[in-house]
Amino acid sequence: MDLDLAPPERAFRDEVRTWLRAHLPDDLRDKVARYAPLGRDDLARWHRILAAQGWVAPAWPTEWGGTGWNATLRYLFEEECGYAGAPPLSPFGITMCAAVLLRFGTPAQKQRFLPPMYRGDEFWCQGYSEPGSGSDLASLRTFAVRRGEHYVVTGQKIWTTHAHFADWIFCLVRTSRESERRQEGISFLLIDMKTPGVTVRPLALMDGGHEVNEVFFDDVEVPVDNRVHDEGAGWTVAKYLLGHERMNTARIGTSRRELERLKHYAAQQMCDGRPLIDEPLFRMKLSRLEIEVMALSITNLRFLDALRAGRPPGAEVSLLKIRGTEIQQTLTELMLEAGGPLAQALSGDDDDVTHALARRYCNYRKTTIYAGSNEIQRNIVAKQALGL
Repeated sequence: MDLDLAPPERAFRDEVRTWLRAHLPDDLRDKVARYAPLGRDDLARWHRILAAQGWVAPAWPTEWGGTGWNATLRYLFEEECGYAGAPPLSPFGITMCAAVLLRFGTPAQKQRFLPPMYRGDEFWCQGYSEPGSGSDLASLRTFAVRRGEHYVVTGQKIWTTHAHFADWIFCLVRTSRESERRQEGISFLLIDMKTPGVTVRPLALMDGGHEVNEVFFDDVEVPVDNRVHDEGAGWTVAKYLLGHERMNTARIGTSRRELERLKHYAAQQMCDGRPLIDEPLFRMKLSRLEIEVMALSITNLRFLDALRAGRPPGAEVSLLKIRGTEIQQTLTELMLEAGGPLAQALSGDDDDVTHALARRYCNYRKTTIYAGSNEIQRNIVAKQALGL
């Protein structure tokens, strides 16, 4: 197993790092550093900067605008973006739905949806979870009845990130109840959010932010041409999509950046007359976290080594999701601890990072739930990777 970067890979990393220093707008970098909310305009602006450079969709085939980078270069690019403090790209279109269209979409669907997705002209959201159907996604109840060349969709989705400014939503809907297996009879539809009958209602989170929503479908007509893959084959599409989602949840570059920030912050905070970073118990927690970040980085390099050899990652990719999201939560916990009593408030000056720590802590409680809860991921590893 080769965990070292080759000279061309190190040169590529330096190229990306130099480009980010020159092209990442200071105000966007500052928003990320202050944990300020990022709106559609912020996300679209960075998306279009990357698109102009030809770097917005590295994993796409070159004929659709991809870079032709191998798995190692794509990983280095994502890590450097996170480490530099770049805004995250909204993954629902460019990463998730695009992967589905490239694998299962018709030529007409690819031609219609991929170019505006690449340019950042259309934003997407994901319609999976429902009240009572989260980790047990096969229990979903949103139903679609086919009437001629349309499906008529009725039901509800919940915790839908970015639905309030999305143009399109990709949805799992039930098109048949005849099979005893709940995974059968589910289809994958692309729905225009401007279609009559679509209603978006905001959900206020613990941190006071508006990031997720409820989405209601009341007799919403969807062209049959907007179904991806065969009718009733949506579960196959969903599993394929979740594999792409879980590969991108570790966010190692972001965690490395936040770890350095935590060290700097703890060195400035005083505890019993000395810097908090020198307090033995806190230093032990910090050291343990740094080791875990290093171990996660090495684990990710192991997956990259497998990809170099042409072996796609299997169920064990869930390890990246489990440890990556738990590390992200631990970082917010230690930042909150370092901030002291003033960091406990959910409200305060948006320009004061200390007052943002509690909001960020609350927001990051979700990381171990999305893309399949970590409890489910452990079951997947136990059954499919360890054979237990």
